Amino acid sequence: MTNQNKESCAVRATLRVTKALADLQRVRILMMLKRGELCVCQIVEVLALAPSTVSKHLSILSAAGLVDMRKNGRWARYRLPEGMAGAFIRPLLSWLGNTLKNDADIVRDVRNLKRVLNCDPGSLCRRQRKR
Repeated sequence: MTNQNKESCAVRATLRVTKALADLQRVRILMMLKRGELCVCQIVEVLALAPSTVSKHLSILSAAGLVDMRKNGRWARYRLPEGMAGAFIRPLLSWLGNTLKNDADIVRDVRNLKRVLNCDPGSLCRRQRKR
């Protein structure tokens, strides 16, 4: 790979990350994932958005390398990357966490996430499908 190709790849990767961070909902998702792996239905419940909207946000975060997904049966669970990929995102998350620690949306999300984590994910999904 030539230096120009390497630079072009780095620019595209940088743009994917900055695009992913340019949306409040995606930043809120990242802040929630700092507390651990979450099912899509848990994220939907906290954000009070349509599952398709949350899935689109997660897709953008995934394409930027900011989240990892694993399937567990019919459940899609998301978490922050670990290992070398996680080393890239840790300073970014630290900066976001420090900058947004008093943000009303983030504070509310933390409170709502605690409530949601006490609910069975299966019942959350069933309730969301009925909406």
